[in-house]
Amino acid sequence: MKTKAAIVYEYKKPMVVDEIELEGPREKEVLVQFKAAGLCHTDLSIINGVIRMPPPPCIPGHEGTGIVQEVGPGVTRVKPGDHVILMWVPICGECYYCLRGQPYLCVNRDKGRSGVMLDGTCRLKKGNQYIRKMVGIGSFSEYNVVNEESVLPIDPDIPFDVASIVGCAVITGVGAVLNTAKVKQGSSVAIVGVGGVGLNVVQGSVLANATKIIAIDILDNKLAFAKQLGATHVINASKEDPVEKVKEITGGIGVDYAFEALGRSETVLTTFKLIRRGGRAVIVGISDMDDKLTLPVYEIPLLEKSILGCYYGSANVKVELITLLDLYKTGRLKLDQLITNRYSLEQINKGFEDMESGKNARGVIIY
Repeated sequence: MKTKAAIVYEYKKPMVVDEIELEGPREKEVLVQFKAAGLCHTDLSIINGVIRMPPPPCIPGHEGTGIVQEVGPGVTRVKPGDHVILMWVPICGECYYCLRGQPYLCVNRDKGRSGVMLDGTCRLKKGNQYIRKMVGIGSFSEYNVVNEESVLPIDPDIPFDVASIVGCAVITGVGAVLNTAKVKQGSSVAIVGVGGVGLNVVQGSVLANATKIIAIDILDNKLAFAKQLGATHVINASKEDPVEKVKEITGGIGVDYAFEALGRSETVLTTFKLIRRGGRAVIVGISDMDDKLTLPVYEIPLLEKSILGCYYGSANVKVELITLLDLYKTGRLKLDQLITNRYSLEQINKGFEDMESGKNARGVIIY
């Protein structure tokens, strides 16, 4: 069959919306008609070559929802007509990491990162050229074939656009708070960078009953978004020193927990400086693969500061995606407010321009 998709043919160039060939599902695979796809900064990192997996030509997109159209032999988790959310780590449930309660680190993720199916092959072609897809999903395509391990059925009453952003921005941000940092009630929290993920760190901090939630960015409109979602304080780092301001807010101590959601060595260092003695700095943002960090190492043992990495919200993904959607249904997660603009597939480059300019909290492609 044919499908229309946004393709990266060359790094740092606009994506090309092209019609390509899609092979049907093989064993344990599922054909999904996408209905919505979130625009995430990690997708932009693929487009710009900051993250160089998969190599061009490839289809970015890892936040997505849709309807199952066809299933291959042996599929038992879903059936045609099911509404599904996509999981960008195809969780096997049997490997070293899955059996130790870390399914987000499943060994299957390495094949997904290289842009192929779990059997090592591709389903997409343009002429004689194979086209890879980001983390085995490639949601910037009207249709795509994914592994059964990558789909999770959801309540059909939940809007596709809302559910799509839960697949990365929401679970990563909320999970960083509840799972990685394990924020205690009454704590102080700082968030460096309040884009799509950072705003959900704010929401996660509200769920954890933190009492000081300090949002830090250089754009006033993003700080305004953060206040709407529960930030108690905001700091424009282009106008004030965030480290000194955080000390002022916390009585000279520093915060209990700080989160970096940009993926830059300089903001990671700022995040480390924000935490108190015994505090935890959680690194969520994905940096350029060549970026390096220099830290005052003596502070780690002497002040007992901790640095933690967070991937996919350190989440039990199959359970927590549904929990987050339930929190949305009960009004405890504000997801409608996160979507500031919707685009057609043909407008996708405009969507990323708006992201880079700071215009959007979250943009979504609607098919």
